[in-house]
Amino acid sequence: MIIAFLKILHITTIAIWAAGLISLPGLYVQRANVKDKDALYRLQMIVRYAYVTIISPAAFLAVLSGTALIFGQQTYAPWFSLKLLFVGFLVITHILTGLIIIRLFKEGEVYPVWRFVFATVATSVFVIVIVFIALAKPPVEFELPVELTRPGGLKALAERFSPWPIP
Repeated sequence: MIIAFLKILHITTIAIWAAGLISLPGLYVQRANVKDKDALYRLQMIVRYAYVTIISPAAFLAVLSGTALIFGQQTYAPWFSLKLLFVGFLVITHILTGLIIIRLFKEGEVYPVWRFVFATVATSVFVIVIVFIALAKPPVEFELPVELTRPGGLKALAERFSPWPIP
């Protein structure tokens, strides 16, 4: 029962998070068409409200419920590592989105159309790949380096590539 609740929460919050990140560049591009300070303030409030009150909490709950599902279902398959890589890309996109919001509403700033297209397409690709991997669970064949499969191996790997001594 708890696993079912976590899955519902995870899928719902992923959908809200993804939809928000895909739709925000459409609001950013409207910055260029704002005529007066009242309209600019209204647009800024809409964007910040969406990011702070809806999208960021959804992202937090998606990651939290996903982490709980990892331990609840003991998902330790190679396809899952690939999915987490793309979730990492989505997290980076989320952080960059927050930085854009901070900068976009300064005097004279605009959001170019090419950036709108790029951000929307890249975020959509990340989301589609995550959904595909989660549903298809494709067989992923790769071997981890021996250093990553034994205790203390990460330190040995770091010592091999680091020009400085590692304590």
